[in-house]
Amino acid sequence: MVHSTTIARVTDGLPLAASVDDEETENALQEHKQQSKLIFRRISPNSEPRCSIESGAYTLHYLIVDNVVYLTIAEKSYPRKLAFSYLDELSKEFSRSYGEKVDSARKPYAFVSFDTFMSKTARLYKDTRTATAAAANSESNMDKLNGELQDVTRIMTKNMEELLWRGDSLDKMSHLSTSLRSESEKYRKAAKKINTDALLRQWAPVGGVVLFIILVLWWRFF
Repeated sequence: MVHSTTIARVTDGLPLAASVDDEETENALQEHKQQSKLIFRRISPNSEPRCSIESGAYTLHYLIVDNVVYLTIAEKSYPRKLAFSYLDELSKEFSRSYGEKVDSARKPYAFVSFDTFMSKTARLYKDTRTATAAAANSESNMDKLNGELQDVTRIMTKNMEELLWRGDSLDKMSHLSTSLRSESEKYRKAAKKINTDALLRQWAPVGGVVLFIILVLWWRFF
């Protein structure tokens, strides 16, 4: 299930709205909320528009739309496509209600009243069965589920330790660079195997003849 949600401006990380969490949730997710702030500082206009960041028993999912980042903390077992369907619903309503006011916002949580819609939507996505039904009942989300959101392999996945200790970037080019390095390594291994096979094919007949001569000499003189 989705537990806590924060909406912030991409350019400076200014929090625009957040879910009002109970004391139990607040205590349980204290560390992960701090990690959310780290993510907001790392995000830029060049960041991947969709990303899932794994952290212990939870995953932090974020969606960037029109200079606004929507981030939710969900259990690790919660389906990614439903988490992003939830964030997509929030983005559409937030854009409709406050889109023109985002750039002019000066103080944190300027749109705190959006919590009402977040709470109502989060209740629909609390259980995976009701979440699937809620997504299917929304024409826009149905398109998403049947389209790119259904292809969860297109959502970049990171580990929180990579961001904290290795300083990994959330930028698109960083993701592309990682993919290119991975493909390059695969190509290098494939090329090495091809070269080895070619050498074996080239020298195997010669080796066979030499081995035959050695066996003949050994049989005749020893």
